[in-house]
Parts: sequence; structure tokens; C-alpha cells
Amino acid sequence: MNSRSANSATALRRLMTEYRQLTAGGSPDGMFTAGPASESDFFIWEALICGPKETPFEGGVFVAKLTFPTDYPLSPFKMKFEPPLFHPNIYPDGTVCISILHTPGDDPTMYEQASERWSPVQSVEKVILSVVSMLAEPNLESPANIDCSKLYRDDRAEYERRVRASVKEALGL
Repeated sequence: MNSRSANSATALRRLMTEYRQLTAGGSPDGMFTAGPASESDFFIWEALICGPKETPFEGGVFVAKLTFPTDYPLSPFKMKFEPPLFHPNIYPDGTVCISILHTPGDDPTMYEQASERWSPVQSVEKVILSVVSMLAEPNLESPANIDCSKLYRDDRAEYERRVRASVKEALGL
């Protein structure tokens, strides 16, 4: 067995364990569900995330695609909302920008501490809970969507109106 397939087997075992834990215990307050998008590929998951209460995202249910590398959990997975959410820490294409999903080790820009970045002790559940928290409280010091961040900072009412409108649109209302 070469090292790539050994890594892949380790990743698959870890993903199966995390999936069993998520399905057995559920998420706190029923905030999300997550699991493989199909039985044929355990490295691509889909998460359904409920908008946090008392935020403009409340009432929404958002779909995110989680794409795992073959060396998971040594490397973080990618998370992308489909369709994209209007949020300061989500790129316009829907890709989530959060420290916990950044490559492990020291930050070349020296913005984040290594302890804030990915480590193999993280899990799908911990990351999604961090993303739910991020939806409620954006990090404006490190925006992925500059225009959204500026609107959030300069005209919070308009930002919240736009988010609520997108939630209603996504729900078909």
C-alpha cells in the first residue's frame, strides 16, 4: 500500500467515525445535519445549517458542501455554501473563510496564531459550530467579502435587510 492510499484509508476511517458520531448524537439544538452527499464518495459531504437565532439568518436553512482531502484529518476540508451566503467571512463564490479551516502551522501573514488554525483534533461538528457562530458574529478584521464587510460596518440595517431578503428568496417566499 503506497502512502497516498494509506492516507486515504485513514481519512475514510476518520470520516466514518465522525459520521457515526454525528448521526448518533445529532447536533446541539438541531442546528445542523451533515453527512456524505452520496454513498459512492465519502469525501464529499453536504451539511444543512439552520440560521442562528436572533440574527438576520434566522429562519433560513443553508446548504454547504464539504470536500475532504485524502490526508484528512492532517489537512482541513473545504466548505462552500451553495448558493453563496452574503456574509463578510464568506467569499462571493460561497467558500467559507474561517481560521479553523486554514492550513495548520504558522500563518505567513502573522494574523492568526497556530492554535487558531486547523489541527487534527478538530472535527466536522466543531467546524460547523464555529461557522454558525461566525454567521452571528462576523470577523471584520479578516473579511473574505470586502463589499459585504464594508456594508456590515457602515450600514448594518441595510446589511441585515439584504441578508433577510436572501433568506426569504432561498426559502421561496
